[in-house]
Amino acid sequence: MSQNTDTKVRAKVWLRPGQVDDLRSACYDVGADYLQQRNEAIIALMYDTGLRVGELVALDVDHLRDGNTALYLPTSIQKDYPTDSSPAPATLELASDVSRLLSSYLTNRWKDSSALFPSRSAARITTQGVRDAVQKISVAAGVEPYLLDGSRGDPGDVTPHALRHSVAYRMMNAEDGNELYDVRNRLRHRSITTTEQVYDHILRR
Repeated sequence: MSQNTDTKVRAKVWLRPGQVDDLRSACYDVGADYLQQRNEAIIALMYDTGLRVGELVALDVDHLRDGNTALYLPTSIQKDYPTDSSPAPATLELASDVSRLLSSYLTNRWKDSSALFPSRSAARITTQGVRDAVQKISVAAGVEPYLLDGSRGDPGDVTPHALRHSVAYRMMNAEDGNELYDVRNRLRHRSITTTEQVYDHILRR
């Protein structure tokens, strides 16, 4: 793989676990009170599962299973649908704190909607709505993400996809016992080669 191609596919922005904790805390300093727990649930779920933003906004409440301890992803909401490469349905076990947060959010949320994450004005939040919320929360938290060139970025550089990259960093640098295949399975890459190409520079050495 050429150097230019290598740079193109590599993860460019990510956060460390403590910075994601700061994001979650900052959710309660930004926006209307009734949106704050929703926003924390969005960030926590993305950071736990590595969901793509398009998958997140397509989630319905009934995609949560087993007392909100697992998340079912049908083929129809995953990347590459509908094509010959459409992925199989997946069920992701959720971290206990994320499960508890989702349960509390669903009990307390201001709007009854089949969508897991409604917006202020619609039954379902949009991908741009998630991007805007993540950026505002990042600015409020003052987090400086890690960048591909080794420098630190601005809070406004944090995107939903940066949270996906942050899952790989956490699994390989802050948790014990994970291998590259575990990252591949969590992020649902088509091949281990993709995982290695995107994340080789942030893997534990």
